[in-house]
Amino acid sequence: MYFEDFFPKQTSQFGAYTVTESEVKEFAGKYDPQYFHLDDEAAKQSLFGDLCASGWHTGAMFMRMLVDSFPEDNGALGSPGMNNIKWLKPVYPGYILSVKSCVKSCRLSESKPGIGLVCMNYEVVNQHDVTVMSLETNAFFRCRKS
Repeated sequence: MYFEDFFPKQTSQFGAYTVTESEVKEFAGKYDPQYFHLDDEAAKQSLFGDLCASGWHTGAMFMRMLVDSFPEDNGALGSPGMNNIKWLKPVYPGYILSVKSCVKSCRLSESKPGIGLVCMNYEVVNQHDVTVMSLETNAFFRCRKS
């Protein structure tokens, strides 16, 4: 998985992450302690109607699936950022999340020889193929050595 392995409109799907109640509460307790992520009964009275994962937790689960999808030998060099992150639907315990990706664009770096920038659109979907989160990332990848 190097820069040359990507091309515009290339798609893939990966991941199978099961969301657990204990993980939802653990993450929320550390990083996003709002009642609808922590308290089952109070969450039933919330806008979400039940206990749900933090959007930031959904982002962390996405990141785990993304890294797990990389082959051991890969040219990934990190990312300068994300754009347009949207939490579209609540993520509830018991959901099984996966990721759909589509390459938006690829270009060689003008300032860093041997490195390319790949812009990707991602959708995190639940087991019913409903998009729960979407985002766009830019990522640096090494070029293959000639």
